Amino acid sequence: MAMLDKTVVQSQPSVLATNKVIRNTYILLSLTLLFSALCAGAAVVMNMPPMGLLITLVGYFGLLFLTTKFRNSSLGLVFVFALTGFMGLTLGPIINAYLSLPNGSEIVMTAMGGTGIIFLGLSGYALTTRKDFSFMGGFLMVGILVAFLAGLASFFFTMPGLSLAVSAMFVLLMSGLILYQTSQIVHGGETNYVMATLTLYISIYNLFTSLLHLLGAFSND
Repeated sequence: MAMLDKTVVQSQPSVLATNKVIRNTYILLSLTLLFSALCAGAAVVMNMPPMGLLITLVGYFGLLFLTTKFRNSSLGLVFVFALTGFMGLTLGPIINAYLSLPNGSEIVMTAMGGTGIIFLGLSGYALTTRKDFSFMGGFLMVGILVAFLAGLASFFFTMPGLSLAVSAMFVLLMSGLILYQTSQIVHGGETNYVMATLTLYISIYNLFTSLLHLLGAFSND
């Protein structure tokens, strides 16, 4: 009995720490999504032009590096908001392009709703079942790298078919990443809520843009 009590006492700090990471992650994720949406809305209202591939990649990877470097300090919070705000600005011109289509509003709302349903469903499943999806880590890393390179190829060589395939790949990969990252938080594999938030935000962003692309294609637009 004494050994059992000791085990329970030792497990309590771990459970409390995990619950704190979960709570902080979803609070910060909600705030960054709201901030990103405001930036995207501002870009739509101002009818901002696309930033271009080079500026987007430099801005994204630069802010990603800074967020990762300062993830254990208050500067990590500053850079995660800078990154999500920047990504919101890049999203504005994309949304504007779809809104200009005859059924653009429907496409955007459907993609938004689909993203929300997929994220809530998968993260809720991982949180409630507490299944360990750490085995997906290697596959997701390789898959995302392949999809990223294929996306660059479709952009430079103007290959619509490959571009659609990449979007479909990203829907599956980002769904897997949501399961993986949520599982990492639950099982203590990720203890930094800034990095956990960043991974989930990137998953949601890519999931939304990929669904936009696929829905637009299926609508013959």
